[in-house]
Amino acid sequence: MRLEILDTTLRDGEQTSGVAFSAPEKLSVARKLIEEVGVDRVEIASARVSEGELECVRQVCGWAAEAGCIEKIEVLGFCDGGASIEWIAGAGCKVMNLLSKGSEKHCRGQLGKEPEQHWADIRRNVQMAADAGLSVNLYLEDWSNGMISSKDYVFGMIDSLQDIVAKNGEGGLIRRIMLPDTLGVLPPRSARQFVREMTTRYPEIHFDFHAHNDYDLAVANVLAAAEAGARGFHCTVNGLGERAGNASVSSVVAVLNDMLPEAELSVREDAINNISRMVESYSGIATAANTPIVGENVFTQTAGVHADGDKKGKLYVNPLLPERFGRSREYALGKMSGKANIEQNLKLLGIHLSDDDMRKVTRRINEMGDKKEHVTIDDLPYIIADVLHHDAMSDRIRLVSYMVSTAYGLHPQACVKLDIDGQEFEESATGDGMFDAFVRAVRHIYRLKLGRTFPWLTNYVVTIPPGGRTDALVQTAISWEFNGKTYRTRGLDADQTEAAIKATIKMLNLLESDDTFRKQDINKE
Repeated sequence: MRLEILDTTLRDGEQTSGVAFSAPEKLSVARKLIEEVGVDRVEIASARVSEGELECVRQVCGWAAEAGCIEKIEVLGFCDGGASIEWIAGAGCKVMNLLSKGSEKHCRGQLGKEPEQHWADIRRNVQMAADAGLSVNLYLEDWSNGMISSKDYVFGMIDSLQDIVAKNGEGGLIRRIMLPDTLGVLPPRSARQFVREMTTRYPEIHFDFHAHNDYDLAVANVLAAAEAGARGFHCTVNGLGERAGNASVSSVVAVLNDMLPEAELSVREDAINNISRMVESYSGIATAANTPIVGENVFTQTAGVHADGDKKGKLYVNPLLPERFGRSREYALGKMSGKANIEQNLKLLGIHLSDDDMRKVTRRINEMGDKKEHVTIDDLPYIIADVLHHDAMSDRIRLVSYMVSTAYGLHPQACVKLDIDGQEFEESATGDGMFDAFVRAVRHIYRLKLGRTFPWLTNYVVTIPPGGRTDALVQTAISWEFNGKTYRTRGLDADQTEAAIKATIKMLNLLESDDTFRKQDINKE
């Protein structure tokens, strides 16, 4: 059963508050939807909106005419005595989606007309469109409420126009009739029932279904409508649209492919993620991380038991394989990570660790997760290096507590307490920066309390793993010099100052193995 997908991101999706696509953006989205994603039709605009919109339509239609797909481009028009028809034809478009009133309440309340008057207007506009060389699809606006409260009106309209509606794709001036749940009020059982009534009463007519997501039921209603015999479905990229939006093309395609075995779609699933990212960028509307199919986290396993199950036989895998959509499965690193999560990530990096080292790395990642630090696969090599280098050192010097602060117009201050071989020492200092203040406080402890020369910092390098997040892990690599020898230590943390402090404590523990450092006399300075 061949089903059509109409994407209305550039028309209905643009009704999302704050969203307006430029002409180049509309052209690039339309091209990608048709050439790469493979949707059957693209609704790109509403007639008579503005001169800017007219130019957008001209550019898209100019490309489509040259590419031989002009029949896939559609524009919404109105029963306005031919004004929309002139606008659409003048822009080079060949298909008009004519908006009509699909409920008696809208017909009488908004138009102030008797049903028969409105139906006659529709017929006249359809004929004018045909005379102008346009094909017509007919939108029954508020159809869902029409079926709820004025079903005779809906059937009366179709009956009055049957002679100009195509039958099984043949003849007729109206090619398709579109059934919108304009206000998003239908539950799936009603969507199925109402569409079934239409397809049973008019089996030769092609019906589209247009869902809105006010109750978060748009995709469920699309499936119900498909099961009831609808043959075309209106969607938007990332579910954009007025109010709560429309049915998302990514979810609709996945649901129809997986839950309606007889369905045949032209959409290429592996291109969906790319168009999602493009529209996210152009619209400025971020996609939630847990959005099905295209969300950042939807193919990420977090719990260690899930990663373990996947390793032992893909026990936590469903038919929504990420590869279908041009993506890959990931295993989150954080407080819930187990050995299996980390092993899966190490496998991708080509790194092998012993069981003992694996336990150490797992412990560190869990600790970072408890601090709500976001850990990625790009961070993993840094964490491994940090853990394994640090674990090889003694912990004779322990940072008990510290406080660093800064204020506009004042030098940063630090108060530090160290445990050195079981004895605690505390000092304060100011500096040119927070880390400088910390080092000066530690230097005071060593010089004033222990009588030791403190090493000099000779190099300080900060590295941020790929990703560009504001909460990314920071690695500091610091070189220190004492008695002609150079000591290099690294620290890792989401906070740069904290990372540098960790590197400093590692340096002090390294120096504990140097007898000349431990047995200094302050008077030798």
